Amino acid sequence: MHAPHTYDYAIVRVVPRVERGEFVNVGVIVSCHAQRHLAARIELDAARLRALAPGIDVQFVADALAAIPRICAGGREAGPLGALTLRERFHWLTAPRSTVVQTSPVHSGQCRNLDQAMEHLLTTMVRVDGGAA
Repeated sequence: MHAPHTYDYAIVRVVPRVERGEFVNVGVIVSCHAQRHLAARIELDAARLRALAPGIDVQFVADALAAIPRICAGGREAGPLGALTLRERFHWLTAPRSTVVQTSPVHSGQCRNLDQAMEHLLTTMVRVDGGAA
């Protein structure tokens, strides 16, 4: 059996009115330097977002969120950021901001399967049912 991998992650948030500090968790970014892994999954629940901010431009938010997985993947599709190293892209994505799209502080974990770790984070931190039994 493989040894566990240490990984870093951040939760992607939409903060419609930064001055209020209210947010909706909409995705996860997972980075594992040892496995050369950087990936993000976004699951925007437009109804939840509109409940918090009825007048929000959901398409604008969705377009901004769509850039995150592209930046994780790197390459030309990510624009100039795509040329950065995995670590540099992760740090750029998780840097503190005062914008509508933000991330939580970075946390660490250990797992044997990074895809399963991401799925667990989405279930417990992003999806409405939160893995309730």
